[in-house]
Amino acid sequence: MSNQTGDTAELTPAQAARQAAMAALARAEPEELETAWNDWPDQPEVRLLRGPETGLVMIRGRMGGGGATFNLGEATVTRATVELSTGLVGHSHALGTDRDKARHAAIFDALWQDESHRQAVEQNILSPIRRRLADEDTARRDETAATRVDFFTMVRGED
Repeated sequence: MSNQTGDTAELTPAQAARQAAMAALARAEPEELETAWNDWPDQPEVRLLRGPETGLVMIRGRMGGGGATFNLGEATVTRATVELSTGLVGHSHALGTDRDKARHAAIFDALWQDESHRQAVEQNILSPIRRRLADEDTARRDETAATRVDFFTMVRGED
């Protein structure tokens, strides 16, 4: 995780795990989160603290992975912050304008923080999302590999 000055901070294992969970929730399909919430037993009361609200963020790029940064363009992002009846607060940021997705992702972030619900969130929600993302990535890699062209150079002999 880096701040605006470019300094990096080490993440604790708990922070890294939550970051990974939030990343999976951000990449989830809206239907996955809606179905998971509808199927969730003993739904806690949820109070919206912020949003869901949609805005723009600037996407920054870097040439060659190490060059100077530049502004690539803008992307639409929807964010939400919720508080569960247990007092836990969940946050989400997701590309696009789907407010329900942002709200559901924030709810599952809050549930993930609760030790008594973390295993259920990991097993029933995050694992299927991660599996789908891995399958999509494999399919994309296979499709790309199928179009790969290997170039070679032949050395001519002296006549």
